[in-house]
Amino acid sequence: MHAVLEYTYVDDYLARRDAFRQQHLTAAWAAAERGELLLGGAVGAGDGPFSALIVFTGDDALERARAFAETDPYVTGGLVESWTAKPWTTVVGAAASTPVRPD
Repeated sequence: MHAVLEYTYVDDYLARRDAFRQQHLTAAWAAAERGELLLGGAVGAGDGPFSALIVFTGDDALERARAFAETDPYVTGGLVESWTAKPWTTVVGAAASTPVRPD
């Protein structure tokens, strides 16, 4: 199973992120090393608005995504305006949780 955690950042995210970035990255890399977090990063480029996607994997991927967000320094520090965690049914690719191939 996969889950996608989506962040919408506050408008002044870039000006404020340095205070929380190392803690955020430490938590994210620890989750990746445990095999829970597959990929994560900013979406888009330029001056904003800013958002991010973080992909989790495992039987409890949705719960892990929610738990990550609830303790993430970016969230607790007020850099995230809103977040959502949703299950993601992956059907194509080597890591797909429910592969579907053409007939």
